[in-house]
Amino acid sequence: MIQGIHHITAISGNINKNIRFYTEILGLQFIKKTVNYDSPDTWHLYFGSSPQNPGTTITFFPFAGFSRGKSGNGSVKVTAFSVSSNSLDFWMKRLREYQVACRGPIRRFDEEYLALEDFDGLELELVANDKDLRSGQGTPGINEVNAIKGFHHAELSYSSVEKTAGLLTGVLFHERLQEENGRLRLFSHDALPGNYLDLVGRPSLPAQQQGAGTVHHLALNTPDEDHQKSLAEKLSKTGIFTTEVKDRQYFKSVYFREPGGTLLEIATLGPGFLVDETPETLGQRLQLPPWIEHRRKEIESLLPAIDY
Repeated sequence: MIQGIHHITAISGNINKNIRFYTEILGLQFIKKTVNYDSPDTWHLYFGSSPQNPGTTITFFPFAGFSRGKSGNGSVKVTAFSVSSNSLDFWMKRLREYQVACRGPIRRFDEEYLALEDFDGLELELVANDKDLRSGQGTPGINEVNAIKGFHHAELSYSSVEKTAGLLTGVLFHERLQEENGRLRLFSHDALPGNYLDLVGRPSLPAQQQGAGTVHHLALNTPDEDHQKSLAEKLSKTGIFTTEVKDRQYFKSVYFREPGGTLLEIATLGPGFLVDETPETLGQRLQLPPWIEHRRKEIESLLPAIDY
């Protein structure tokens, strides 16, 4: 079983600008300050609208001085957040105040959205809708009504969408919802924001060049390890290689590359972000998993300083 988007992980450049954009400007909570467990000398930062709910968290591997990448086929090209139906005027004004360029409102699938980029060029959207049942979290300058509620969808770009659509609908419990102007919207579990994947065919677009401002991988949510194991077995039977289960402290993960080239992850719902911090202290201290806690001083000496 797949129950929507769990998280999206991207690559950023300057760590302080990254934190400023997602916390101060977009109003997301700094949920977790940890490291890339596969490369502990690299930060792994988590931002979201709710530490309790999947489908709200965008994470980053920041690399100072890393060259900027180019979004393209075989990847998540656009990360879209969900906001309330009457909030776009607020967001246009706020983005102008912070000198963040945006386009729109633009209409698609009976919804309006703003298109913008973060400081590294990561393509984002704010999609206004009245279907999202989640609550936003107010922060200074952004009340609960206008706050980001979580992801709306991820847009995956391909020269042809058929193989990826076939895997998602045939193996990973997605269903077709809408199609418009070469864009196929799928959903998993319920047809609600946070559960959408948009597949877009762009035959002439080059493949993604990974770097700052591009998505590293997209994680799909599954309830527990039993469901995760079942999904990995189904993928294996189709000839797709999956990694062993990796303990990410806040969830368990299995990774694979789907036929269109996008790196996907199946992540469990639990145990969640509150296993090592309280809601009041989230994001304040470097959190390390037990198996590398003994290296704390060494790791802290290797990590770039956070001055924001």
